[in-house]
Amino acid sequence: MSLQEKITEQLKTAMKAKDTVALESLRAIKSAILLTQTQAGAKDLTTEDEIKLVQKLVKQRKDSAEIFREQGRMDLAEPEEAQIKVIEQFLPEQLDEAAIAKIIDQIIVQTNAAGMKDMGKVMGIASKQLAGKADGKTISTVVRQKLA
Repeated sequence: MSLQEKITEQLKTAMKAKDTVALESLRAIKSAILLTQTQAGAKDLTTEDEIKLVQKLVKQRKDSAEIFREQGRMDLAEPEEAQIKVIEQFLPEQLDEAAIAKIIDQIIVQTNAAGMKDMGKVMGIASKQLAGKADGKTISTVVRQKLA
């Protein structure tokens, strides 16, 4: 079952339950999928494309919630965080920092990385291996700690 089919099913459930947060979140995902399909001219997105799309939506909401919290606007931050929880259901299970660190250690050994000058090489491989399983900010932080 593709992401679009899952979203449609979840939309029906959310409508029946009158869950406005879920409805808003699911409509955002569906809208993003449709926009991507029309821009690319492609009919079907690959699983990798779908994961990147959902990650982008989660990141946008995290950034917005962070800004709202900094400005003391909890009334705006809380709906964003609620939407994050709904949207994250469509991502593969996220790895914790220990698991990410273990994978990055292996990459450092494979590439013979010796310092910050090799960060780009390590980040490139790590981003491909951890696509969908960890966000780029966490990966970058762990790579910096390991290469420092």
